[in-house]
Amino acid sequence: MAIRVYGIPNCDTVKKARVFLAEQGHAFDFHDFRKDGLEREKLESWLTQQPMDVLLNKRGTSWRKLSDADKDNQDSQHLVALMLANPTLIKRPVIERDGVVSVGFSKDVQASFCA
Repeated sequence: MAIRVYGIPNCDTVKKARVFLAEQGHAFDFHDFRKDGLEREKLESWLTQQPMDVLLNKRGTSWRKLSDADKDNQDSQHLVALMLANPTLIKRPVIERDGVVSVGFSKDVQASFCA
């Protein structure tokens, strides 16, 4: 079972997910958005499984720092470009497991690793 966790290392939710997975005995790779970057193809593939409103984090500081023009433009290609330029706009963690993409680390996501 291949597991890859995407995020930034100082994010509390990413830390929680990494600790949880390790404690559950799941081997995983960690991909740091800032250090390792993110390809457009990867982001677009996530959007085939998760809607934009789930993947794009509009609650964080990164979103609030954007110009009103950027926030008002809801065109999907514009939002993808924003997330590629500012990976902290992506809700974290993004977890790929055997081709399935989950976003965040809710109780449901945690439970899926305990089954």
